[in-house]
Amino acid sequence: MTVKESAQEKKFGAAVSIVSNTVLILIKVLAGILSGSISVLSEALHSFADLSASCLAYFSVSKSAKPADDDHPFGHGKYEDLAGFIEAILIILTALYILFVACEKIITHGGNYEIHTTIGILIMCLSVVVNWVISSYLDKIAKKTDSIALKTDSEHLRADIYSSLGIILGLIAVKVTGLNILDPIIAIFVAAIILRTGIKLTKQSSNNLLDGSLPKEDKEKIDEALKSFGAHGVIGAKQIRTSKSGSKRLIRMTIFLPSGMTLLEAHNICDEIETQIRKNLKNCDIIIHAEPYCKCIDK
Repeated sequence: MTVKESAQEKKFGAAVSIVSNTVLILIKVLAGILSGSISVLSEALHSFADLSASCLAYFSVSKSAKPADDDHPFGHGKYEDLAGFIEAILIILTALYILFVACEKIITHGGNYEIHTTIGILIMCLSVVVNWVISSYLDKIAKKTDSIALKTDSEHLRADIYSSLGIILGLIAVKVTGLNILDPIIAIFVAAIILRTGIKLTKQSSNNLLDGSLPKEDKEKIDEALKSFGAHGVIGAKQIRTSKSGSKRLIRMTIFLPSGMTLLEAHNICDEIETQIRKNLKNCDIIIHAEPYCKCIDK
């Protein structure tokens, strides 16, 4: 897949997410008003955060697809990381607000307010089906294009599925027992699930923004590629630095070669190492500096 095709697929996925979230917000707001359920209204708010996340994802994948220029010599991949971080913060804020509203409902009204559960259950079932389809689609594109923005958007929708299932169970419990206080209590559990997802995604996106190193499994693949060239003259390596910008993996390293090796031979080995790393890890920007082994000993 070319860079242009990857960008187009990411933009289409983000656009699909925007449309689905817009429709779900309208339906959930209406269902929340008609049912009187705080948990359903909380889900409408959650979907609004999903919509904001989808808009951010669409913007970021559009910007990140631009080639490197004088102002951004390493490309625009950080736009995706920034969008992923903002989306994760939106998830956390949504969870905190749901917690506040649910607790306020318990303290102020207790269980003494009317809830029409049937419409809430039906709308939440529809929400689960739609979000499962869209999140699975986005997750597939995110893995294919290695997009952190779409991955975050997919996780956002997946958290929506779990919260919707919790609300369905809560509304069924209210319908069976008549205990309306179960509605805000379920909303609190839903908020806890959403909060956990937000914290996890914040750590992932902030690591990329702060130029944290690649995951352990990626670094192991780099080491494997280097070890396979031991028989070709690669004596060792140092200063292997890695980071990630959007979907692009940035790899910088110094390798040691025999001092008697010609410049052309060293250049060819570096090219072969880059090729091998790219077989193990897609979308890499690699710079290899070769040093004669005797220089290493002198140091």
